[in-house]
Amino acid sequence: MKTAFIGIDYIIDIMHHDGKIASSAPLAKKRHIIEKANQILDIASSKGWLKLLVKVGFSANYIEQPKNSPVFAKANQLGALMLGQKGTDFHPELDADKADMVIIKPRVSAFYCTELEAVLRANKIERLIIAGVSTAMTVQSTAREAHDRDYEVVIIEDACAAPSEEMHISSIEFLKSIATVIDTEQLKTQF
Repeated sequence: MKTAFIGIDYIIDIMHHDGKIASSAPLAKKRHIIEKANQILDIASSKGWLKLLVKVGFSANYIEQPKNSPVFAKANQLGALMLGQKGTDFHPELDADKADMVIIKPRVSAFYCTELEAVLRANKIERLIIAGVSTAMTVQSTAREAHDRDYEVVIIEDACAAPSEEMHISSIEFLKSIATVIDTEQLKTQF
């Protein structure tokens, strides 16, 4: 089955201690999320899978920013998530150069207003291996949409983090209803 890895929002503003909206950074560091993401990129390379990194970002004038969104409303006030600035750079320890493509998204889901679907269809992808930050937002949103678009969905639990362990666990429990949930070690042998 043709497979793609989608790593979501491994960017400074969201999951690095220097980030402007990095509520998931402490748990991401504790869980060694970047180390796990790098392992997944290596596994994906060895298996010949498509490797996609997705990040959220807005132009300098924040014209795409939904000002009424509880998630994004303060981004412009904080100077967060501005494309071309340090905050939307990938975490410095992430091997981002191993990705086949970087996709920019203007909302939570990796599918919303992006070229993700076109890339997946052009490459005849059937299975999505998903990981990222935050489990409760981007991972869950992208997984739900992937499920509804008839992809087989696999979540790599130990390469995800949320603002709290409780939020992460709750999201993973929900995701088990629409996806296979495994860890990085299992990924090496199960697919």
